[in-house]
Amino acid sequence: MIQDPPSHSAHRPITALVRTKDELRQRRTAMDGTVAAVLTMGALHDGHLALVLRARELADHVILTDFVNPLQFGPGEDLEAYPRTLEADLALVDGLVDVVFAPSIPEMYPAYPPMVSVTAGHAGTILEGAARPGHFDGVVTVVAKLLQLTAPHVSVFGRKDAQQLAIIQRLVADLDLPVRIEPVEIQREPTGLARSSRNAYLSPAGREQALVLSRTIAAALAAAPSVGGIRAALAAAVQRAEIDWDYAHALDPTSLEPVGPEHRGEVLVALAGTVEGTRLLDAAVAVATAP
Repeated sequence: MIQDPPSHSAHRPITALVRTKDELRQRRTAMDGTVAAVLTMGALHDGHLALVLRARELADHVILTDFVNPLQFGPGEDLEAYPRTLEADLALVDGLVDVVFAPSIPEMYPAYPPMVSVTAGHAGTILEGAARPGHFDGVVTVVAKLLQLTAPHVSVFGRKDAQQLAIIQRLVADLDLPVRIEPVEIQREPTGLARSSRNAYLSPAGREQALVLSRTIAAALAAAPSVGGIRAALAAAVQRAEIDWDYAHALDPTSLEPVGPEHRGEVLVALAGTVEGTRLLDAAVAVATAP
C-alpha cells in the first residue's frame, strides 16, 4: 500500500462529496491557496492514489473528479460494463482530498451529445485513436470542462496513458488554459504489471500473460541509449506474438510520430495489446543518444 507522505498543506481535509456544478463552484471559490485537480473515471486503485498523494504535495487543496465520461466510449465499447464503485472510491480518498465531484451525465451534459465540443486533431486519430475513433475528442472535451469547473493551478496525470498525457498537454498549451500539467510515473503491481482499472477483468492466467507488456518495456529501456536497439527490442516483442499486439512503438513524445535512426533525445515507448479481450496499455520514456 502506498504510504501517505507529508502533505503540502498542514491539515488533513474533511472530504466532501458534491454532485452539482453549482456546489463545486461554491466550494472552489471558498478555497484559499493553491488547488490541484485529479481527473478520474472512478474505480480508483493505488495508481490513482499515487496521483492524489502527488497532488497533495503540490497544492493546499485537492479536488478529485469521479465521472465515467460517455463521450469517450465508442459503439460496442464497455461503457455499461465500466466499473462504478463510488462508495469504495470515497473510502480510498477520505481525508486525502477536499472534494470529490461525482456528477451525473445530465449534470455534465445537459444536452447530450453536446453541440459544441473539442477535437484532439490528428494526434487523436493515431495509435489508440485509430482503434477508438472519436475517443480522444471525448477525452479533451470532458477534460476541458473539468479544468474549467475545478479551476486548478495544477492537474496531475499518469504516464501510463502516454498518448492521453501528450494530447492533454497540447490541449492546455493550444487553448491557453491556466493550469500546469504534472506527469506522474506509472504505478505498478509487485509483478510489474501497470496498475489499471481494467486489470480487474483479467483472470490469474491473464495477469501472468499481461506481464509481456512490462517485460517489453524493460527490454526497450535496457536497449537505451541506442535508438536502433530500442526499436529492435519492440520489433522482437511483436514478432514473438505472446499477446495480441496492437502496437509497440518508439515515438517522438511531442509529435507522437515514430522515431527514425537519426533521432536523439527522449523516446516514448508506447505499447497496447489485448489479453482475454481486455485492452491494456504500458509506456515509458527512454533517452536515445546513439544510433
